[in-house]
Order: sequence, then C-alpha cells, then structure tokens
Amino acid sequence: MIARDDLRPTRHAATRPDLRPHESHAATGADLRPHAATGAGRGVVIALAVIGAWLAVEIAGLFLLPLAGALALIPLATFLYVGLFITAHDALHGAVAPGRPRLNRFIGRVALWLYAAFGERALRSAHARHHATPAAEGDPDYAHGERYLPWLATFASRYLSLGQLVVLAVEGNILIHLAGVQPARLIAIWIVPAVASAVQLFTFGTYLPHRAPPGGHPDAHRARSLALSSAWSFLTCWHFGGRHHEHHADPSRPWWRLDRSTDQRGDTFPDASGFPGSHG
Repeated sequence: MIARDDLRPTRHAATRPDLRPHESHAATGADLRPHAATGAGRGVVIALAVIGAWLAVEIAGLFLLPLAGALALIPLATFLYVGLFITAHDALHGAVAPGRPRLNRFIGRVALWLYAAFGERALRSAHARHHATPAAEGDPDYAHGERYLPWLATFASRYLSLGQLVVLAVEGNILIHLAGVQPARLIAIWIVPAVASAVQLFTFGTYLPHRAPPGGHPDAHRARSLALSSAWSFLTCWHFGGRHHEHHADPSRPWWRLDRSTDQRGDTFPDASGFPGSHG
C-alpha cells in the first residue's frame, strides 16, 4: 500500500520501522527476538505453502475452471487471502524467517504486494505504533467510540490510498485486456475475496479483540482472545482472533505457533509493548 502522510514513522524508538530486537529489549525489558524454536526453515516452508496455495486458487479461478467453478472457490480464496496477509504480518515481526532478515523481508513484501499492493515500509511503521499503543491514542488501527462501521471506515481510510487503487486498477486491466480474463471471473476470484478478507481481518483481528470489554481491558496489551475453538480460531483469522492476546503478549510467535501458547494453558509471556522489527 502507498503510505498516507499520517502513517509516517515517528521518532520514538518503540515505533521506528527499523527497530532492532536488542533496542526493543532495552525499551521494554523483554527479549522480543523471534523464538529460535520456530526455525527459519519451517517458517519459510509454511509461508511459501500459503503463497503457493493462494496462487493456485487464483490461477484456477481466473484461467482454468468454468465460471461456476470460480464462484465455488470464493470461500477458499477469501480464506487464503486472509492467510496471505497473516503471512505478511508475521514477516513484519521477523517471524517468517528468524535469523534471516533479508529473506524474511522479501517474503513479506511479496505477500503484501500480492494481497493488495501494500507498501511494506509504511505498514511496518503503522503496525509498530499499533503494538506500542494498542487500542489507544496513537494506534492507527483504533477508532474512538468503538462502533463497528465508523471504526471500519476509519481503519480503511488510514490504510487505503489512491495510489494503491490505481495500481490495482492497472493490474486488473492487464488481466482483462492482455491476459484475457473475463471481468466476471476477475470480480469473483480476485476482487470479492480480497474485499471479504479485509472485512474478515478487521472484524476478527482488530474490532473484536480490541473492543473494550465491560470494565475495560485488564492489562496494557488492551487485547483479548476470542472464545473460539482451535478450528474456528484458525478458520476465522488464522488464530489472530482466537489467540489475539497471545500475539500481543509475544509478537514473535508466528500464526502456526499461537494455538500452542494460550494463556489458559499456563504459559507466561514477556511484556511486548514494543515491536520486534527485522532488517534487511
């Protein structure tokens, strides 16, 4: 995504896009480096599998299947769009390829571009601020009043840009006029799942976890995990709804390790009010 001016990096160390793990440690008193146990190899394989599955569904829906088949793929395409963004999000935290920052950042940039032509640098800065001040003043993901539609509109206005829409329009026209994709297929398998996944990500990954419960949030993370089974946690938002507090408590855990780290199982987490950025 092409950055809006209000998403520019601030000068505070906890929100700099190039924040190094040792700087975050100094700022928060916690070791925020990606867990060695995740391993760069496994994270990369999982990330490439998600990207590959998304590409396979897009190619099948756009070029190979009859229109009825493409329409039938909309739920799966939406689910994989969510996974594409979650993969990019994990890369923002250095969790796709721990210890290999250039590879980690490359995979994240690819996933962000495929998702909706997002710019990695601007998103990294904005997400750093989200973790530094979650559901509070200074959090670009948050809207005061906490009403669903105004919050969604505010969220979209902060992350969607005219430049991004132009890029997506160019891509769509290339697919139609040069690649010969039928407009109905483009809408069914490229546009509808992208929009649906954005709403799904907002609903289960931002609105429900960060909306204040009665009595307010119990800790500085200002996030809660939804009461979902492991299966529903995965299907709704790749564990970023059902295990959202766990993510804020330990941002270096990739999505595929969140379900093993639930607070209810007695795990303890460091204070992760900062942001474990990666470099490369």
